[in-house]
Amino acid sequence: MAFVNNKGEDEQQSERADSGQPIDFDPNDPDEVKVHYDLEAWNFDQRAELSEALAAAELPHTWDGDELVIPEAIEATVDALFERFDEELGPFPIVLADDEPFTTFNLDEWSLADRNTLSDSLIEAEIPHRWKDTTVLVAADAEHAVDELLDAIEAGELLATGDGVEPPDGALGTMFVTADKLAKDPVDHESRTRLHDLAEQIDAAHPPYGLAPRVWKSAVAGVQAISDQVVADAESPKGVDESAMIGLAQSLRAVVRPYV
Repeated sequence: MAFVNNKGEDEQQSERADSGQPIDFDPNDPDEVKVHYDLEAWNFDQRAELSEALAAAELPHTWDGDELVIPEAIEATVDALFERFDEELGPFPIVLADDEPFTTFNLDEWSLADRNTLSDSLIEAEIPHRWKDTTVLVAADAEHAVDELLDAIEAGELLATGDGVEPPDGALGTMFVTADKLAKDPVDHESRTRLHDLAEQIDAAHPPYGLAPRVWKSAVAGVQAISDQVVADAESPKGVDESAMIGLAQSLRAVVRPYV
């Protein structure tokens, strides 16, 4: 995520924002101090999730192409929201700037699974890049690192998305539905049992075809955490820890929601 910040002083607006009161925001006002977030790398679902979160929190904003524009007064609040999204949906790709030197790799003979693996590896390594169909443009100073990634994928040292054992059909849907139920009713026996059983049927190393490995890893970790909580509740003399289960269920629901 990249953003450009036009700093300035607007103490009155900031005080209203801190107090939770609505603030005036006219994006067309040349005197309005605004903060711009470049979200070119975000997909449609991620942007929709962000817009929904901003609307739910009653945070004024507008879109200018790929940029999210907000008043400076709520910058700290929006920054915190982005940090939450980075944990739940990220990491996000670093987009190669138009004027940045680059090296081109033509991968039209690669499978989609291998290109997905490379894309995820570039994101994890925080290498600026940009895709044009099956060709990837990477920052020139990262050429050697990308060569090593390509060699590792071709040698089978990095897992290609969709290779190996697939999880049960509808696993993501099961995660979302049961997590949603547990977030509302943490003692729901059927949902607790379904996720506890699912934890034994899924593997972080084998995501559903087309799903980013990092997202699947987060989802599997969320299911495992709930499974562990089910066991802990069964062994605890105090019984179900409803607060802990609600928190775990809400986290899992947030991870899988954009993909179901």
